Amino acid sequence: MTSQDRRRPDVSRETMERLETLAALLTKWNPRINLVSKSTLADLWQRHILDSTQVFDLAGGSVDHWLDIGSGGGFPGLVVALMAAEPGAPRRVTLIESDQRKCTFLRTVLRETGVAATVLTRRIEEADPQNADILSARALADLDGLLGFAERHLSADGTALFPKGVTWKKELARAQESWSFAHEAIKSSTESNSVILKVKEVRRV
Repeated sequence: MTSQDRRRPDVSRETMERLETLAALLTKWNPRINLVSKSTLADLWQRHILDSTQVFDLAGGSVDHWLDIGSGGGFPGLVVALMAAEPGAPRRVTLIESDQRKCTFLRTVLRETGVAATVLTRRIEEADPQNADILSARALADLDGLLGFAERHLSADGTALFPKGVTWKKELARAQESWSFAHEAIKSSTESNSVILKVKEVRRV
């Protein structure tokens, strides 16, 4: 087993094949539409795929509708959709992305892997409220902005999962000036000094 193999997720063969298809297609498409930073491609599994599967793991199963906003190259939402064969997979996955080219990429991966998910080519604030059980977003906006999207699209008892980098404490403090919410900061298993913020009960103050 190589060091690269050790950084791959512990999933079924079917799911691994789907994730390998994603990795191959992203590597092929990235020079044309910049789905992820070129500098991270050499460590695609660690930086993007494993980073997404840890978000999937935090949902805790029994999810009806998972919504990913600003899906871009598919992290974490497309990875969540490709985990459909895994225990605790959501029954429905919706990806919202305003860039038509990125939506074409997302739909291509879904078609090539035979996975069902909905891709909405819309601005997040213009899409119909989704009433999602889980809402995820990565590298989209600061926490204050993300909570505005959560207010629109998250169900009353839903949970938001937001991977955040080293400035997360500052973002948290700023957001608490405008929002009331319960939160838990869970240490990232792929990035030092990073967390996944698990947020509930979002309300504007």
